[in-house]
Amino acid sequence: MTGSFHEPVMVAEVIGFLAPGPEKTVVDGTLGGGGHSEALLRGGVGRLIGLDRDEEALARAGKRLAEYGDRAVLVKSDFADMSDVLRQQGIGEVDGILLDLGVSRHQLTEGRRGFSLREDAPLDMRMDPRSGETAAELIARLSERELADLIYRLGEEPASRRIAREVERRRKDGRPVKTTGELREAVEQVAGSPRPGRIHPATRTFMALRIAVNDELGQLDRALREIPECLRPGGRAVVISYHSLEDRRVKECFVREAKGCDCPPSFPVCVCGKKPRLKLLARRAVTPSAAEVEMNPAARSAKLRAAERLEP
Repeated sequence: MTGSFHEPVMVAEVIGFLAPGPEKTVVDGTLGGGGHSEALLRGGVGRLIGLDRDEEALARAGKRLAEYGDRAVLVKSDFADMSDVLRQQGIGEVDGILLDLGVSRHQLTEGRRGFSLREDAPLDMRMDPRSGETAAELIARLSERELADLIYRLGEEPASRRIAREVERRRKDGRPVKTTGELREAVEQVAGSPRPGRIHPATRTFMALRIAVNDELGQLDRALREIPECLRPGGRAVVISYHSLEDRRVKECFVREAKGCDCPPSFPVCVCGKKPRLKLLARRAVTPSAAEVEMNPAARSAKLRAAERLEP
């Protein structure tokens, strides 16, 4: 595996839950470098539908998966639109859905895309460079208070107000933040320089802007709503998240779909008529082993949740 590929997280657990077989069709909604897809194809899955909105990721994964021929179908699409993609492919329901919500190593180390703290590049951060607002444009559009709220809400950054104040000060001084280096410098001005063994003080701010630019939580919410619709009975969904905002959404969705009835507790009998659509395959989130974290530090914060579609 080359350094440009994102090291797939918890591959054994993914294979264990999705149990690939020659008669099965699985959607990898976050294709990235193709690591999980390659493992599923190598494990014998009959057909894999890989989705990504990043054309560079599709091209790299296409080369990686070329040996599997027409067993791998790669489509430029948001994973939130998986039902539309399946319809276009003439597929009704599938046997498995995988979402790995981590950012690929290639995106993080490719300085010109604006994801990396290490490189000075235009502050872009779009997964699809051809559409949407860049991070620099978002910062320019938001007021100081709006930027502070965004950084706090999406990055869980306690210094959000001071960071937004510094960004606003630079804007008023005629030095608007337009590059990754300028944003990193603004955060360090407030939070100090990075310390050995600690995450960079700008990490949460970068994450918040990336989530906002790509509507990552909105995309996740839409995808979670589609999972029960796209799975056939007995089909399974596996979602790997990397921070609490994502994991909370996945947990709440799976628990809600496993419960079915949403009547108030005070009601003596169910009147909503909603039936459970999913069964939880693990009561708690599955986390990577210590050995995996040692080999792949990017897996450190990963949490995997899995569920199975019930008969309607």
